[in-house]
Amino acid sequence: MTDTQTISGHLSEKDVKRLTQLTRGAMVGPTVVYYAGATAPIISAAMAMMVREAVRKVGMTDYWQWFISAMIAAFAGIAWYLIFIRWSYRHTHGQGIEVALETRVGADETGVTVSRGDIETRIGWKSIQRVSTDRKSIAILVAGADAIIIPHKWFGKDKAARIAFATYLKEKAAEYGA
Repeated sequence: MTDTQTISGHLSEKDVKRLTQLTRGAMVGPTVVYYAGATAPIISAAMAMMVREAVRKVGMTDYWQWFISAMIAAFAGIAWYLIFIRWSYRHTHGQGIEVALETRVGADETGVTVSRGDIETRIGWKSIQRVSTDRKSIAILVAGADAIIIPHKWFGKDKAARIAFATYLKEKAAEYGA
């Protein structure tokens, strides 16, 4: 095996989605959860006040005023939370150029290099947290950066080359502490 390994190809939409799922912990970001959770109680309180005043003017007893306003307020808060979370789902994956440009992944004694168009990123072996393989790709998880995904289809039907590349990545990462 040589000291430099290189593979290249185009990522598909599914590959970018898988890459995004490796990088993100959830489909909804923490800011969305915060705002949905902060605004739902405000909407609930406003609905409770409006409904209570409306049913008070109709002449309902205190019990029914509180009961009806509490029920509608609860439904309003839950509905807002669910609607807000649904609107906030991250539907797009990647930044747009992942599919359009060829990606080249190289590995040598100094680390892993990812090139796409005019952009090249070098990652030292000490920053590699883990190299894993599944039935569709090789994933390189990087400390403080986005993951790297190498689809098996880039190797064509050369299973031995794919296994050799994955083995090289795993051995080098383990050598430096991954």
